[in-house]
Amino acid sequence: MEKSSSLPLSPISIELEKPSHRDYDITTRRGVGTTGNPIELCTNHFNVSVRQPDVVFYQYTVSITSENGDAVDGKGISRKLMDQLFKTYSSDLDGKRLAYDGEKTLYTVGPLPQNNFDFQVILEGSFSKRDCSVSDGGSPSGTCKRSKRSFLPRSYKVQIHFAAKIPLKTILVTQRGSYTADKSAQDALRVLDIVLRQQAAERGCLLVRQAFFHSDGHPMEVGGGVKGIRGFHSSFRPTHGGLSLNIDVSTTIILEPGPVLEFLKANQSVETPRQIDWVKAAKMLKHMRVKATHRNMEFKIIGLSQKPCNQQLFSMKIKDGEREGQTRDITVYDYFKQTYTEPISSAYLPCLDVGKPNRPNYLPLEFCNLVSLQRYTKALSGRQRALLVEKSRQKPLERIKTLNDAMHTYCFDKDPFLAGCGISIEKQMTQVEGRVLKPPMLKFGKNEDFEPCNGRWNFNNKMLLEPKAIKNWAIVNFSFPCDSSHISRELISCGMRKGIEIDRPFALVEEDPQYKKAAPVERVEKMIAKMKLKFPDPPHFILCVLPERKTSDIYGPWKKICLTEEGIHTQCICPVKISDQYLTNVLLKINSKLGGINSLLGIEYSYNIPLINKIPTLILGMDVSHGSPGRADVPSVAAVVGSKCWPLISRYRAAARTQSPRLEMIDSLFQPIENTEKGDNGIMNELFVEFYRTSRSRKPKQIIIFRDGVSESQFNQVLNIEVDQIIKAYQRLGESDVPKFTVIVAQKNHHTKLFKAKGPENVPAGTVVDTKIVHPTNYDFYMCAHAGIIGTSRPAHYHVLLDEIGFSPDDLQNLIHSLSYVNQRSTTATSIVAPVRYAHLAAAQFAKFEDVSEDGKVPELPRLHENVETNMFFCFC
Repeated sequence: MEKSSSLPLSPISIELEKPSHRDYDITTRRGVGTTGNPIELCTNHFNVSVRQPDVVFYQYTVSITSENGDAVDGKGISRKLMDQLFKTYSSDLDGKRLAYDGEKTLYTVGPLPQNNFDFQVILEGSFSKRDCSVSDGGSPSGTCKRSKRSFLPRSYKVQIHFAAKIPLKTILVTQRGSYTADKSAQDALRVLDIVLRQQAAERGCLLVRQAFFHSDGHPMEVGGGVKGIRGFHSSFRPTHGGLSLNIDVSTTIILEPGPVLEFLKANQSVETPRQIDWVKAAKMLKHMRVKATHRNMEFKIIGLSQKPCNQQLFSMKIKDGEREGQTRDITVYDYFKQTYTEPISSAYLPCLDVGKPNRPNYLPLEFCNLVSLQRYTKALSGRQRALLVEKSRQKPLERIKTLNDAMHTYCFDKDPFLAGCGISIEKQMTQVEGRVLKPPMLKFGKNEDFEPCNGRWNFNNKMLLEPKAIKNWAIVNFSFPCDSSHISRELISCGMRKGIEIDRPFALVEEDPQYKKAAPVERVEKMIAKMKLKFPDPPHFILCVLPERKTSDIYGPWKKICLTEEGIHTQCICPVKISDQYLTNVLLKINSKLGGINSLLGIEYSYNIPLINKIPTLILGMDVSHGSPGRADVPSVAAVVGSKCWPLISRYRAAARTQSPRLEMIDSLFQPIENTEKGDNGIMNELFVEFYRTSRSRKPKQIIIFRDGVSESQFNQVLNIEVDQIIKAYQRLGESDVPKFTVIVAQKNHHTKLFKAKGPENVPAGTVVDTKIVHPTNYDFYMCAHAGIIGTSRPAHYHVLLDEIGFSPDDLQNLIHSLSYVNQRSTTATSIVAPVRYAHLAAAQFAKFEDVSEDGKVPELPRLHENVETNMFFCFC
């Protein structure tokens, strides 16, 4: 890596490591845009009317304990208890409806008759009390001697205490558009959203945050013993046009209900139980719920038995005879064989443990079925993800119909609690006027200008703007059945048509057949060793042919070794079908990696970008990639890309660091002096130095930040933690002045969709909406820069948190629109600005480098070789 010494430092830079700025406040809207052609749209927001705006919600804390004083914290039983409480003590509660979150809080419209209540609630026949004598091996379910109170009602103590008042009017927008986004407003929204969750729970739905799913909700088979299921996300939102209900189609993954053995065979893709990997099975089954067929009772799996069913012993009380009351050891297999007439085929297989850690309870596998509507939270395979995406797609008209049907089916405003607030919800989607921005002009080779059509362009009969010659290169093939010589000839021919001079490869290296089934790292190491035997001097570039598309395990180890140890640029391909378009796309990536430029925006080619072309401006894209579901121990990877070669805005360099698992705020933008002895001055130091080196020794006076992956609750942390780190890194370079900042959060993980009011197709590329469905006071807008070809387009939601640079709404929206056209590896406008897209890709690709440290510490990412670090981002394309 380049050291900070490349940039002259001020003698006083060490003294500047102190709090760098005042706290920033989130900016308010400065107006709306006017450019572009108007377009009539509808959205999946449904207007909400409130006839009683002076309603006050009363919040109460709930404490539930059992007969013996143990706290009850399961949401299922807690909801049953509160339902029974309402039925039993409705008159004591003055008949008021309860909105209960399933845990420790409930709400009412207006106050209850008193602030504190102690209730005794009886649940009829839902639970049994067992008097079990357990030793060593535990006891199978249903084998213990039951007490005389076996199915008698069970008593619980429920305490309710007043906590707070929450006025409903805090989330209502008056005719003058005033809105206060304080804690009371968030609390009032939470009350309404809890009502929606409670409705879904009463219908027996699976709840996933604000989404709910029915067992018959359009199943989508994806294999591996799991399936996708369609449901709905619902939440109330304050908007510029008033309160609205946002409904969207949602998808989750659930287990296929049925025999546990069938699930394991499907999950591990094996044909017989003897082929099952039981170590993997134990991890997979943990916490899943099963129903025991011999007792019709549900249990939660905590693990597997250490021994097979025919060897696993437990102690059982003798019921009659001279030894009555004593215990004897018996295997689980023998007990079930003697007690039940059904044959047991799993004698040599482990049992399910459905007891407690210190009190095991074993069941043979074939006596257990997975219950329905269990969410599957493990990582999906590449094939499963692809199938889920394909099957969950809906065209715009299909999605509109699904949403309208949901509104009529669920009748959200018929809930007694909402009716008590005087809330009614329109059944028709909100109409809104949008604008379609004009696409930016692109500049290609031979001074050719081109205006994209609906967010798309191509390189047919076009030359690259700045092609880089490909010399001293080789091809390696990891056992993919193809003709490497043919690939090289076609690539050279395509390169000639695009203006790239490509020499013939000086070597074609095929993988030795005996390593085809070896581990990925070993295959890569053997290939590197074979390359060094064939050519002692490393090539400048390698075209690598992988054995599988997208999911190859070789990709990560190959990239890591080539980029960090060997210093070789590489491009990975898996050419199922070789065409001119395919080869052109490959060449776009190669040219970018070697330092070339495929195309530029017309306004940056002519140095005519408003507020940027005259003042040195650094554009940053920031994102954090977390481990896959179920891997809480995997470090997160923070990646930041920064623009270089000002006044261009199409070229970027990436820097990345690992940080604690699931940490969203980037903590390595700046490193204090005591940490710099390790040779790491922080992410921003790298990017500032690169900007200075490539921008005629100019330091940025303006910084535009695009931050991905944060929620509204984290906006203030972005402004006052991450921006503060960037300022400290800047001041260490010897600057006492602080640059002007424009900070924008770019969100794709939201539930607002835009539809054409007239026409079945997706909204056109460049569609922007900054009225009616946006925030009442904050500066935000929706933009669909790309053309959706499959499914329904999802717009990007941009939140402007700070704008010291002073963009007008039109200038900012056009800049963001233009930044969706600068992705050097694409011939379509991206759905989100290129800096964010680059940061996301860099974080995801760097994540393939890291391994979990055995001592629990977060490992550092390996540094790239000096031969490739100047084009750090494009190495991963």
